[in-house]
Amino acid sequence: MPKTSLDTIDFEILKNLQKDGRLTNVELANNVALSPSPCLRRVKNLEEAEVITGYRAAVNRKAVGLEMTIFVEMRISKQNRNRIQNILERVVAREEVVSCHLVSGQSDILAEVVVPTLDAYDHLLSDFLMALEGVEDVRSNFAIRTVKSNGPLPLGHLEDLERDS
Repeated sequence: MPKTSLDTIDFEILKNLQKDGRLTNVELANNVALSPSPCLRRVKNLEEAEVITGYRAAVNRKAVGLEMTIFVEMRISKQNRNRIQNILERVVAREEVVSCHLVSGQSDILAEVVVPTLDAYDHLLSDFLMALEGVEDVRSNFAIRTVKSNGPLPLGHLEDLERDS
């Protein structure tokens, strides 16, 4: 489903599911002013078009002993597509890495890492990140406090697309 084919009802479905992915189809249908059958069809269409890519529980990191969040910047030496792809594949395969981005600027890769202790991060940094072939520099930025995490996506532009079409 291309972006321009999303309408106001699709936008409302996405907004509602981002707030509560456990809504029943009947609850969702009521929230978006549809009957259950067309609502379910729309959700299935959004899933098939990979607009909705999955459902999961948001877990409180501290409640499960993951006390540290570190934003890790990596600079790659002698950049080429294969080297960067290899490093990215190895980094994202680590369970401690909860997000990873190829970026521009001082660094090439920005990864969000979650670990229980400083010792666990020291092990990851020393034995894995700094040992990756082609990684020239690693900088660690420790989160002092998380103010907002896993927020819903800003979908206001979808309303603009609908108005413009």
